[in-house]
Amino acid sequence: MAVVDSTWTPSSWREREALQQPEWPDLARLDEVRRTLHALPPLVFAGEARQVQASLAQVAAGRAFLLQAGDCAESFHDFTRLTDTGAAWSAVSIRERLKILLQMAAVLTYGAALPVLKVGRIAGQFTKPRSASTEMGPDGEIPVFRGHMIHDDAPFAAARVPEPGRMLDGYHFATATLNLVRAFTKGGFADLTQVHQWNQSFVASSPMGQRYEVLAGEIERALGFMAACGIDLAATPQLHQVDVWTSHEGILLDYEEGLTRRDSITGDWYDCSAHILWIGERTRALDGAHIEFFSGVHNPIGLKLGPKASPEEAVELCARLNPDRIPGRLTLIARMGAEQVDDALPPLLRAVRDSKIPVVWACDPMHGNGFTSSTGRKTRHFDAIMSEIEGFFRACRAERVWPGGIHLEYTGENVTECLGGSEELVENQLDDRYETLCDPRLNGRQSLDLAFRLAELMRRP
Repeated sequence: MAVVDSTWTPSSWREREALQQPEWPDLARLDEVRRTLHALPPLVFAGEARQVQASLAQVAAGRAFLLQAGDCAESFHDFTRLTDTGAAWSAVSIRERLKILLQMAAVLTYGAALPVLKVGRIAGQFTKPRSASTEMGPDGEIPVFRGHMIHDDAPFAAARVPEPGRMLDGYHFATATLNLVRAFTKGGFADLTQVHQWNQSFVASSPMGQRYEVLAGEIERALGFMAACGIDLAATPQLHQVDVWTSHEGILLDYEEGLTRRDSITGDWYDCSAHILWIGERTRALDGAHIEFFSGVHNPIGLKLGPKASPEEAVELCARLNPDRIPGRLTLIARMGAEQVDDALPPLLRAVRDSKIPVVWACDPMHGNGFTSSTGRKTRHFDAIMSEIEGFFRACRAERVWPGGIHLEYTGENVTECLGGSEELVENQLDDRYETLCDPRLNGRQSLDLAFRLAELMRRP
């Protein structure tokens, strides 16, 4: 089914106002990079995007749950760093993030008895929208950091000049990441019989890590029971490999256009930079460039909605992005903030439900709960994150809408960026390992803590 009429093209967004775009100083170089992107192989394939959409249709119907999680902003530095043992840091970092994602999915699947669709913020999350255009560096005011696909993070004006060639670097780093993710998920690392080995050392020593070990033992006993009943576990591929799909915020439209391809089977357009792309709160203007671009590609699309979104606006956006009412096409990601979710979310749920446009409702409990600590660090508190999730479930159930997913920023590293959690991280610990390029992320222990609490919420009537 076509999403838009035949007048749409991958470049028609250029006729609209495009927010959050860099001011490229070298337009000739930009044209050269765009042509190169057009000539490069796709990162993902249209058939994969259709498979993800079919899985999201199951989520929309209340028969599965979406776990979308990953780094706030992926870093080019990961691909040039080495660990103490000489191993590539990128491989270690990707593996550790994948471990946490697999652990969380195991907790949710086993605890709530539902299939979990696993989607990473990975292999393309190299750009970030920003609320201000400048920030303070050591030598004064400089352009704000917008992600490594645009410029460097060094706090100097010269480092913040947008360079189009970084889009090619981003493409190649995304390629390397995808190769590693596919190797891990299909090559035995994600085998459910390895469930104990996903527990990292710094997580395993925590109360949530110990609770996970108990759950892993229960899973092993369940597998043993199945084998004793004569089920051939070796012949069941779902136990030995998983699908982890990719996603990122589709901010940088020159990059997204450069990787848009027409499917040879259906003739439809797909943005082949990721399986799922989402439109952020700052770029969702109905007549803006981002809505225009993503209305024409056939990937599953996400849309962030904050507390200022009106019910009428939400329905108009749904109609624009999913006019053919295709299940799994559109995911609405609520990012209200813990203090506003109870008032701001129910009217949106009602309006979209009554429109009969099928959507997945997911909760982003991260972006509405940030604040600056007394030490000057941007942070989030675990209690506020959980409070928004609880409010999301409460509102969805009151409005007879399936609370279909969660959208998180986390890392596999033992960082100290978000307060609270089972180990009660406090403000004077933030400087211990505050490593994010942009927004604060949950660490592995906090992520696992959240998964157990989320599984309990999912089990409640």
